[in-house]
Amino acid sequence: MAHEKNHDYHILQPSIWPFMGAMGAFIMLVGAVLWMGEITPYPFFIGLAVVLYVMFSWWTEVVDEAHVGDHTPVVTIGLRYGMLLFIISEVMFFAAWFWTFFKHALYPMTEGSPYIDGVWPPVGIETFDPWHLPLINTLILLCSGCFCTWAHHAIAHDNDRAGLKKGLIGAVLLGVLFTVFQAYEYSHAAFGFSGNIYGATFFMATGFHGFHVVVGTIFLFVCYMRARAGHFTQEKHTGLEAAAWYWHFVDVVWLFLFFAVYIWGG
Repeated sequence: MAHEKNHDYHILQPSIWPFMGAMGAFIMLVGAVLWMGEITPYPFFIGLAVVLYVMFSWWTEVVDEAHVGDHTPVVTIGLRYGMLLFIISEVMFFAAWFWTFFKHALYPMTEGSPYIDGVWPPVGIETFDPWHLPLINTLILLCSGCFCTWAHHAIAHDNDRAGLKKGLIGAVLLGVLFTVFQAYEYSHAAFGFSGNIYGATFFMATGFHGFHVVVGTIFLFVCYMRARAGHFTQEKHTGLEAAAWYWHFVDVVWLFLFFAVYIWGG
């Protein structure tokens, strides 16, 4: 037949989601400028709502494609490569924050001086004790990674759906606990975001990591809900693999933050 599919690729139909996603992101950008200019915050949240709606709808379609058999082995390889490239881009994102932290830590400068004559942390900055709450949060995140690995191993090697769900819910709960403890830590910080380079780099690096923890926790929770709905098999669980890779990336970034920012940089 003229229109019979004779290849392993999935040819996508025209979709409105890329256009809507771009428009939502543009509205968010304009809204952020208006918000920072103290004019109005509403356009930002309108754009955010559009972006979230596009994400939910688009990814729902991707899941439906998997269920009808569009995700052939060739397509699955492409999805995995796409996730790996996304994680690599995230590595470069965090490399920028590590770069600025090490630059200012190794070559501290006093205010108004072009010479390398400052100290790190800056005078008057009381840093966190890394062996209290930061260490506890490190152990929490590492344990969450272990639960995530358990879930992946359960479905990929043992076809154990009960273990899959238990591992995922354990990873999600520990991810939420990490976020709660980090919020508690921020509320007790002896320094602020503005007024000093230490606070700016600290909150940007650890804050963006905290955002990634929230995103990863949602990612794992979606996988848990999908597991409860009967999704994922021993042969097909690409979405779960992507979540596991992302969560382990978040773990590794936190280890670098813990040793570089909390221990060495403090």
